[in-house]
Amino acid sequence: MPLLNGDEEISGVLRKYRNIAVVGISDKPDRDSYRVASYLREHGYSIIPVNPTLKEWNGIRAYPSLSSIPGDLKVEVVDIFRKPEAVTEVVREGLQLKPRVFWMQEGVVNREAADLAVQNGVDVVMDRCMMKEHRRLLGGK
Repeated sequence: MPLLNGDEEISGVLRKYRNIAVVGISDKPDRDSYRVASYLREHGYSIIPVNPTLKEWNGIRAYPSLSSIPGDLKVEVVDIFRKPEAVTEVVREGLQLKPRVFWMQEGVVNREAADLAVQNGVDVVMDRCMMKEHRRLLGGK
């Protein structure tokens, strides 16, 4: 399970996996996490909001942490909008959900967290925006 960098690998993630837990999602429309999650939802992805300060996000129940997501909700991608130093703990907590991919958003680089994910059999995309990659590779608007 590698760090995914190639266009083919990244477009494969975007095509194959539809259930995305967005860690650090905001209810403020001017925030990147809000815009990216809204875009993904508009393009057919299922969003699982994760933020301890929100009860819901755009009518979808929010969870305070990854560990509070019920087992019947399948998390395929954990999309991380947190400071780099917080990501190792997010990955550690998220591993119990058995996601296929940890996706660290643009500007989020944490080698330790990436290594931890890979050692546990989970692919990693790091320092890339899911929305920008979707637009670039799959032609979304």
